[in-house]
Amino acid sequence: MKKITFFLIAIIAFATISFSQTNYPFKVSITGDGKTPIILIPGFSCSGDVWKETLKVLEPKYKCYTLTMAGFAGVKPDTAPNIKNWISGIAKYIEDEKLVKPIIIGHSIGGVMSEILAADYPNLISKIIVVDAVPCLFALSDSTYKAYEHPDCSFMVNYYKFYDTDKFRASQKLAVTGLVKDSTKIDMITEWAVNSDRKTLGEIFCQFRNTDIRSKISQIVCPALILLEPSFKGNAAINKQYENLKTAKFEYANKGLHFIMYDDTDWYLKEISSFLGN
Repeated sequence: MKKITFFLIAIIAFATISFSQTNYPFKVSITGDGKTPIILIPGFSCSGDVWKETLKVLEPKYKCYTLTMAGFAGVKPDTAPNIKNWISGIAKYIEDEKLVKPIIIGHSIGGVMSEILAADYPNLISKIIVVDAVPCLFALSDSTYKAYEHPDCSFMVNYYKFYDTDKFRASQKLAVTGLVKDSTKIDMITEWAVNSDRKTLGEIFCQFRNTDIRSKISQIVCPALILLEPSFKGNAAINKQYENLKTAKFEYANKGLHFIMYDDTDWYLKEISSFLGN
């Protein structure tokens, strides 16, 4: 009888844990020996494994909460993928888990999400580190760009669904070669995209295209480290986009492309450690 009771309790506990996980639009991996919480948000289509090198440096001193967003890299998708819901979901997780003033690190779209979190929830966040992201990506190529309030994402969703797996893999691999210099990472990043939900890719890319937080970042009060790829250095359009972020420290990689955590790893880790006071 005692064994039966024990197993029933175990099953109920497991069910509770599984149910609680579905309350959030992401999968989370918790590692590290420290007390100070750090939340790491990967970029478009990427797995939380993109932070492996970063975690090796952080885990001895921090409690690390590494996310993979719903629909990316094999994680179960939301029925209605939405960046705003993802951000509010992270805020809810912080509150539910009683994480005290976590540091947020985000790459690409994850970097933009970090900035929105810091702007919308200033009392929750202590610091942010933004890895190669700008407040309005598509305004860089079009100075007159204006986001749609209610974009129709059906075209983008259909675009991502159009290709069969082999052709989609080929197209993604071609795109990735323009985002990372480290050739050993190309296949891995490509497979994250291939294993992502196509509807999620289309919806989120469309929403990201219609994200403009150039004014919103004025609401950020916490310290911010902005790490950018070499091609952005001296770019007047980049400086203009960030003119409203008064708490930022800007640093530019010496080499590489969008995945600067891979292309200029030593510099990247040194900048993060210095900013965190390690």
